[in-house]
Amino acid sequence: MQKMLADTPSSHMNSAVSSPQRIFSNSRIENCEYPNSGASSSLSRLDADINGSYESDLFSISWNQDYGCFAAGTSHGFRIYNCEPFKETFRRDLKSGGFKIVEMLFRSNILALVGAVANSNYPPNKVLIWDDHQSRCIGEFTFRSEVRGVKLRRDRIVVVLEHKIYVYNFIDLKLLHQIETMSNPRGLCCLSYQSNTFVLACPGRHKGQVRVEHFGLNMTKSINAHDSQIACFTLTADGLLLATASLKGTLIRIFNTMDGSLLQEVRRGVDRAEISSIALSPNVQWLAVSSDKGTVHIFNLRVRVFGEDSMIRPTAVQGPVLLHQNSSTALDPLISPNTGANPNSSLSFMRGVLPKYFSSEWSFAQFRLPESTKFIVAFGSQNTVLIAGMDGSFYRCSFDQVNGGEMLQKEYVRFLKC
Repeated sequence: MQKMLADTPSSHMNSAVSSPQRIFSNSRIENCEYPNSGASSSLSRLDADINGSYESDLFSISWNQDYGCFAAGTSHGFRIYNCEPFKETFRRDLKSGGFKIVEMLFRSNILALVGAVANSNYPPNKVLIWDDHQSRCIGEFTFRSEVRGVKLRRDRIVVVLEHKIYVYNFIDLKLLHQIETMSNPRGLCCLSYQSNTFVLACPGRHKGQVRVEHFGLNMTKSINAHDSQIACFTLTADGLLLATASLKGTLIRIFNTMDGSLLQEVRRGVDRAEISSIALSPNVQWLAVSSDKGTVHIFNLRVRVFGEDSMIRPTAVQGPVLLHQNSSTALDPLISPNTGANPNSSLSFMRGVLPKYFSSEWSFAQFRLPESTKFIVAFGSQNTVLIAGMDGSFYRCSFDQVNGGEMLQKEYVRFLKC
């Protein structure tokens, strides 16, 4: 009870803003091109700008919801980059310090900002909802403990603390849900982003457990995903599939979020690794994983998903019905006929006799990167993979969908020095 009191938030919304739907429609910018209102005037209500000549350190990187852009929190503010074609489209540099969390809302001017410890004006226990088009803060949350993560949907704001998650309505900042978790210093949390479903995944109350909230169905599913603590996970856009990795970092597992069943397991490697990012392709045909071992792995998935982003699209009448059915109908195993499969050990025919390692599915394609650097991955257009690193590097690579193997580097940019 004492912990709940310590984390009790306060929120405030600027009375001039009546509806985020109105903001979104007015602020929609193609290819992340923000209005050129001038740096100093745009941030005059946050802080006076510096001239941009200071060298910045990188605090965080994160994709937007469609992976077409990413945000970089720096020691002097934040920057927004478009991926294809790659270019910096927006930056704000401040005198008071930087932001450790910068969360975009698709390609709009709405951002969630959390200050770094060294930021004298915006402490790490405060969330700012910033509209750069209007050049002002339209919402604010203050907590008694440090904010570990923020996630946005068009209708919800989700704030992650170390032991609790708060879900707010975007229109009026009304608190809708509170979820208690085990210690979550990484701020692990992910959302579905399709408008017709709202699914949230977060750490459960026990080691290795992921809690999945299907808010539209008023259903909670606890998935015992791993024996060790959860290190990373992600959801498909419709929330039907969950991919997870533990602190051990050797196996990635894909689950059906409706009934918690394990659909597929793939192996990144044998040695322990810190998984920093997991991505699922929009058609749920591929899975990408990055770790501190310096290799991005691509795996072929054997699951069929019925939904907006599925490979096989049901009729409008069937869709909602299938979402309420169990995995035997909604998620069927499928080997895609037009692509290669993940390689198995040469001793996989002795499955059940030899240790599980020998029957594992290994990665289909790979790309080598510097070790010990945190990279996040996403899928770009066609058969490309996007990679952004905490060393300020950006890669765009392609892979052979039939033969796999080593990926081909298409682009390399040092974005922090741009």
